[in-house]
Amino acid sequence: MFYHLKIIIRGLRRGGIYSVINISGLAIGMAAAIVILSWIWHQWSFDRFHSKEKNLYAVYSRSTVSDGIQVGEWTPWPLGPILSTGYPEIAQTARISDETFLYAIKDTRLNIRTGCIDPAFLTMFDFPLLQGNKEMNDPYSVILTQKAAIRLFGREDPMGQTLMIDNQYPVTVTGVMKDLPGNTQFQFEALAPVAFLKATGKYHLDQWETDKLLTTYVELYPNARPDVVDKAITGVYNEHTNDMAQTEVFLYPLAKRHLYGKFENGVPEGGLIDTLRLFGVIAGLILLIACINFMNLSTARSEKRAKEVGVRKVMGSKRLSLIGQFLGESMMVAFIAGAGALMLALLILPVFGMVMGQPIKLNMSDSRFWLSVLGFILLTGLLAGSYPAFYLSSFRPVMVLKGLFRSGRGVLSSRKVLVVLQFTIACALIVSTLVIHRQLKYAQDRDSGYDKDQLIYMSLGEDIEKNYELIKNELISSGTALSVTKTLSPMTSGQVTSWYVNWQGKDPNAKPVFDLYFTDSNWAKTVGATIVEGRDIDVSTFPTDSNAMLLNESAVRVMNLENPIGEVVNALRHDWRVVGVVKDFILHSPYEPSVPMIIGGPQGFLEVLHIKLNGANGMADNLAKTEKVFKQFNPNFPFEYNFVDEEYARKFQDEQRLGSLATGFAGLTIFISCMGLFGLVAYMAETRRKEIGIRKVLGASVGNVMFLLSKEFLMLVLISFAIATPVAWWMMNQWLTGYAYRTDIPWWLFVVVGIMSLCIALLTVGFQAVKAATANPVKAIQSE
Repeated sequence: MFYHLKIIIRGLRRGGIYSVINISGLAIGMAAAIVILSWIWHQWSFDRFHSKEKNLYAVYSRSTVSDGIQVGEWTPWPLGPILSTGYPEIAQTARISDETFLYAIKDTRLNIRTGCIDPAFLTMFDFPLLQGNKEMNDPYSVILTQKAAIRLFGREDPMGQTLMIDNQYPVTVTGVMKDLPGNTQFQFEALAPVAFLKATGKYHLDQWETDKLLTTYVELYPNARPDVVDKAITGVYNEHTNDMAQTEVFLYPLAKRHLYGKFENGVPEGGLIDTLRLFGVIAGLILLIACINFMNLSTARSEKRAKEVGVRKVMGSKRLSLIGQFLGESMMVAFIAGAGALMLALLILPVFGMVMGQPIKLNMSDSRFWLSVLGFILLTGLLAGSYPAFYLSSFRPVMVLKGLFRSGRGVLSSRKVLVVLQFTIACALIVSTLVIHRQLKYAQDRDSGYDKDQLIYMSLGEDIEKNYELIKNELISSGTALSVTKTLSPMTSGQVTSWYVNWQGKDPNAKPVFDLYFTDSNWAKTVGATIVEGRDIDVSTFPTDSNAMLLNESAVRVMNLENPIGEVVNALRHDWRVVGVVKDFILHSPYEPSVPMIIGGPQGFLEVLHIKLNGANGMADNLAKTEKVFKQFNPNFPFEYNFVDEEYARKFQDEQRLGSLATGFAGLTIFISCMGLFGLVAYMAETRRKEIGIRKVLGASVGNVMFLLSKEFLMLVLISFAIATPVAWWMMNQWLTGYAYRTDIPWWLFVVVGIMSLCIALLTVGFQAVKAATANPVKAIQSE
């Protein structure tokens, strides 16, 4: 064994630059694969750490409407208690409502995201407490995460301390919870009982038909069958409501929520799992390209090892022994590369985590991690070294020792096939990267339908509501703001949809879904929306506008209204009079078409304040003056605001991340492929030194020699591009079908990629070609 190890180390030393290329190429490829696989594992592990995970389900609803079947995870308040008492297969249920409360103690005032839960929540889910107990029987109790406790109390013990919520309700800290792990969909910094919402009268918890919904979770007994439970509970919603859409209730496994969150026509149709599969394929392709480098350089240098193989066979070595030796060499290279890959991965992961928007770490204290790394290195070594091992050990000693052996000189050698495969993958990834960036730019350039510049919003608290007119007048009279309005939600997100919408002439079988939005006055002026017919809602000038309504252009088309102004529309069992039509604007995804939308007067919840700042002033000056006004009229709450343009930009985060990663992956594949190509050209120039020297003596120019060394590889790159073009077109066409609002794939994009690929290959090959072509021919001939 030590003898073979000595031979392997000696061979690596003798390999020089080729050993460096092999090891560094494998290390880079393995590091990229480790980083990607770490992210895939992180995503796959979401909410799988709960001990009862296999028995936990979220309650979803499935409603039939005009444009298909809609699925949602929001449920009415009374559903949870009914499920927990009326069905023997259900062990317990827990509801959670996502709220944000102002917590105050002494001079500290913080808005903290709070989950209002049923007591069973902490027995169903594994969120361990560091202090206190899980029972939350007191409506005025609260459990804080470590992070929230430190923000509120610093180093002081929070247990038993009294906090004020929204400056009105005293609550006692009864527990401190460990901060939530990064692999959970739950997002909160504090927990309060659902009973708190009832005790304070914030919501009516016994109403089935309400604008405020929440998420309900179910724990089944171990032997219960989810399909049987689904059949039993499917009609429970319709039993308690007059639901026009015939809503069904069903259970969806907790472990699937994160990965399989996309539904089409009521059926799960992938989601994040599609991205994970794509990234898994990319990780495999990058590793394959790195392994191809190893294969190519190992087989290219086969002539130098042919005599070694011939002599060993003559001395009695069996083929199996030679295969073991060559595989041992590849394993040695893989282990060295693996060590380098781990170090590279540790450097890359923080950057990768920033791009993905969530920290990812290697769990190096877990023995399973090291077993996985060992298996990964062995697999890489086997993949990279198997072909060279079988190829080198197959040499016939008679042909080798007579000097009749020549490697890879055929028209279609394996080495050429592998180079074509490498650059096919690289070209396809370059095309994919350009299409992703093109789609991103296409969506970003889409008209949002309103003016995001100088527009901010904030939550509408009770003091703001009480002093609204004073705040509004002060901001406008001081020249700080141009306009102010109250709305149901920010301009970047909707909260309420409904199919309970009727109008004169409606098809009784039609069930179109409308987005519902509410405002008071000057909404269009504040947000910069365009009124195409009629006027804006203005309860200050027209008191009856509390029953007024705006329709967007899509709603007018769906309703088939020729003269919408003055029409009466019934929505949420309330009659509204249409006073205006607004141009379509983007409330949800910029990749989806505009949906029918109703903007009603202040009959519903108005929870958000929008302020159009005066662009003639500096932003810092505007914000300072705005803060001063709010401290005057809303002194008990911190001044917190959001820029609408920044919130709108976040709608593109997923595609921006995908574009950044695609750019990185494409660059990585090109770099690794070029490393291999560089090594092959360098070796070819080395083995053909005498031929090149003789050609130069006989009058060949530098250009002739460069063409001689370059033409074969440039032809292989052209073949790669020809193969990659239809493959990349098909793949990206499939990807684009996931967007209703999408770009096209122009022919010139492929021309650009073809030219880029040739230029990159030419630069890689050209360096070695020029070096060989300008070398002294006398020295080349003498050395032979």
